[in-house]
Order: sequence, then C-alpha cells, then structure tokens
Amino acid sequence: MNEAQLSDWTLIPGSEQAVSVVRERCRQMVRKRATMAAGFSAVPVPGLDLVSDISLFTKLIDEVNSEFGLTEKQILRLQPKYRLLAYQAAVGVGGMMVGKLVTRDLLLLLFKKVGVRIASKTAAKLVPVAGSVVSAAIGFTVFRKLGYQHVEACARVAEKLNQARTVSV
Repeated sequence: MNEAQLSDWTLIPGSEQAVSVVRERCRQMVRKRATMAAGFSAVPVPGLDLVSDISLFTKLIDEVNSEFGLTEKQILRLQPKYRLLAYQAAVGVGGMMVGKLVTRDLLLLLFKKVGVRIASKTAAKLVPVAGSVVSAAIGFTVFRKLGYQHVEACARVAEKLNQARTVSV
C-alpha cells in the first residue's frame, strides 16, 4: 500500500484487540446516553422523550461511527474496493446506520421498528409517578438495545475490513 492508502486505514481499529477496546468504549457511551434518555423519559411531558431520544441517538450514532472509523466521510477516504466492502459488510450485518449521515427520517424509521415499546412508554406517562418510572425503564432499555446493536454492527464491519486488509497486504 502507498502512503495515502495507509493513512485511510488508521481511522479503523487495526486489530481484533483494538476493535474490542473501541467496542467497550462505545458500549459505555451507549449506557451513559441511555441513562440520559431514561431521565428525559421520566419527565411527564408527552413528546419530550421522543425529541430527546432522536437528538441523543443521532449524536451517539455519529460518535460510534467515528470511533470505528466508519463515518460517511471516513469511508469515502478508503479505496473504492474497500469502500464497497464496508457498505456490503454493513448491509450484511444489518447496520443500516453504519457509514451513513444520520438523519431524523432515518431515526424515525428505526424507532418505528420498535414502535410498540415507544407507544408503551408514552402510554405509561399517563399514569402518575409509577408511569414515569416505567416510561424511564422502557426508554433506557430501548435506547441501550438499539445502541448496542449499532456498536456490534460497527465492530463487525471493522473486523471484516481488517480481514480484507490482512488478505491484501
């Protein structure tokens, strides 16, 4: 590989151990944001939780993608064959937000997939105090689950790119 091609790889964790370290750092980030989302879910104002979830999740996805070297801009810096491999790997692992610019519409599509839980969370707010606690618990669980799924998708894409890099070197 030439110098320019090497610099493109420096953004992606370069070994299985490095991927594991980034994975755990991102999982901690997910737990922290899920706790924040739960706090907003506990506030008995309908709609506040959805707005905060979208905002928190957008930032989380961007940060996780960046940690793994898999933002849209970072992937575009790869050679075309590795860029294609990154997108194929993302599709293969179900990572619909890996390497993508996260938009409100994309997140709403994702949240629709877990719509029953969101509806339960909103309905729970109508019950004083206990409803807020249930809403917060549901919010935390959904946010954490979606966040963890994205972290795992990014980790698998990074691992596949590392395998391809090892084969081509």
